Amino acid sequence: MTIQKNIILPGKHNKPILADVFYKADNLHKPVIIFCHGYKGFKDWGAWDLMAQAFAEAGFFFIKFNFSHNGGTAKQPIDFPDLEAFGNNNYTIELDDLQSVIDWMATNQNFSSNINLKAINLVGHSRACGIVTIKAEEEPRIKKVISLAGVCDFGKRIGNTGELELWKQNGVKYVLNGRTKQQMPHYYQFYENFIEHKERLTIKRAVKNLKIPYLILHGTADTSVLIEEAVQLHAWNANSTFESIADANHVFGASHPWQSETLPKHLNEVINNIIKFLNQ
Repeated sequence: MTIQKNIILPGKHNKPILADVFYKADNLHKPVIIFCHGYKGFKDWGAWDLMAQAFAEAGFFFIKFNFSHNGGTAKQPIDFPDLEAFGNNNYTIELDDLQSVIDWMATNQNFSSNINLKAINLVGHSRACGIVTIKAEEEPRIKKVISLAGVCDFGKRIGNTGELELWKQNGVKYVLNGRTKQQMPHYYQFYENFIEHKERLTIKRAVKNLKIPYLILHGTADTSVLIEEAVQLHAWNANSTFESIADANHVFGASHPWQSETLPKHLNEVINNIIKFLNQ
């Protein structure tokens, strides 16, 4: 298997995008999976490497990457050494980053003998489900899209009127990262960007407009994003496929760091569901 880690791609927002690729270099044109991490996530989190290897073994060309403003750097792609970048992130930057990854993959001559450009698929975890769904609706090269523990609405996570007023006054609000103990900033530009692009950033609109196969996977024991959000996504698109993963949490049994050499049971179930869906 060919594994290339920490490839630096130029983004549109003056921060590099770091990408990993996993594939069998057998000169067969393979379906592509592009995986997007969620909020306070990164490409090297937990069991994502094992997941990437599993998809590559199953015959896919797998790409995962760090959003340019996720808080990582080219020198330190794990965790959040660049909190200033994290604070300046927003949804449209993430959409641009994903577009940059799609364009880079599609035009990279080193990959051309190993990818099938007529089978590009997006997978998003948590918040990134909104990103991949919006991108799938507006990018005609995407053939299938998959939501893992996905949110159904960006707007309801913005805050109430009082919180917004305080955020505007202070210019920043902080969220504690329970694992790293960092106070992670969100600058008020995040809200302003959301309001400016509210129509584009409405997940309901994107889901209703999808004309391609759409798989929704969600754990019944997810306490971070409740399974009711998956039910709502499914209700908005009559052609979508919804599978609940019994007793699975928000990260399908994984954690960071993940020190086992085998996948957690629930994440393995997720992978098998995705492979079946993509091979249909």
